[in-house]
Amino acid sequence: MQTKCGVFFESYREEARLLVGGFQKTRFAAFLLVLLASPWFLNNYHVSVLILINIAVIAAVSLNLLTGACGQISLGHGAFVGVGAYAAAYFSFQGVPFLPGLLLAGIVAAVAGACFGIPSLRLKGIYLAISTLAAQLILEYVFLHWEAVTGGSNGMPVDSPSVLGFVFDTDRSMFYLTLIFAVLAVLAASNVMRTRFGRAFVAIRDHHLSAEIVGVDLFRYKLVAFALSSFMAGVAGALWAHYTMYITPEPFGITLSISYLAMIIIGGLGSVQGAVFGAIFITILPEALGYLADGLSGAFPDVSSYLLAAKEGVFGLVLVLFLIFEPEGLNHRWRLFKAYWKLYPFAH
Repeated sequence: MQTKCGVFFESYREEARLLVGGFQKTRFAAFLLVLLASPWFLNNYHVSVLILINIAVIAAVSLNLLTGACGQISLGHGAFVGVGAYAAAYFSFQGVPFLPGLLLAGIVAAVAGACFGIPSLRLKGIYLAISTLAAQLILEYVFLHWEAVTGGSNGMPVDSPSVLGFVFDTDRSMFYLTLIFAVLAVLAASNVMRTRFGRAFVAIRDHHLSAEIVGVDLFRYKLVAFALSSFMAGVAGALWAHYTMYITPEPFGITLSISYLAMIIIGGLGSVQGAVFGAIFITILPEALGYLADGLSGAFPDVSSYLLAAKEGVFGLVLVLFLIFEPEGLNHRWRLFKAYWKLYPFAH
């Protein structure tokens, strides 16, 4: 119930709603309308950046379920995205339609994630991180050397996605396709966090011994977290494969896994909205540095060339600064911003 003095909840069902009050619903509807209209006012390059953001949102939200919600550190998420990409390419080559192929790619990635998640019962913290790093290296080796399925270092082509005879062969159409799956991923993750599985994930993250004492099956829920996270990562990889239309092992290395981990750290661990913020920030950061370098190229050519060469260093610096000055991420800053304007002009 929304009143002039604030928002008050009369039941748990009301408090658990994703959008509370008319203002939030209006704001979300306006944002969605702007997002849907944006491809008609942007050039193809900027639309391609929006497509990459959509795919990154799916992957970041999925990793947030595993690491942010369940507390299972993963340094192999990029490899699971690669599993989905190669599975989608293989099923497409075998003549499987796009939507069933997308589902199968997610299932293959989920099976791979569950298999590599088995050590999570015995391993925790840095030891689990090393275990998932081993999964990353193993899958990279498979991508490169299982030439009969992956094409090896030569890679393999992928067809444009097609649904009911409509081929998504333009950036604008791919934007809407990836946006649909990004919205579904965000809704799915948000709803999972409101279920018994989500509560069990948080209990395991906060204190696994206490969770086990009250009856949470650690092995079952950890495997579910790995499988669910990997399934969504596989869907992100499948969309990536169909968008780029040619995949090789190089994009799915440890750098991609670290990027996804940086997204949920910068956005805010344990928050679905934070994962979205982090995906947008990390995807746009290299583009912003490129624009800054272009703007400085005329007056300061040395500074411009340095910025282009130091993109990875700037990425690391930004991550360190967030860990020092904003450890709770962008989502925490957004909550503070909303609270400030809710109380404005009063100080308390």
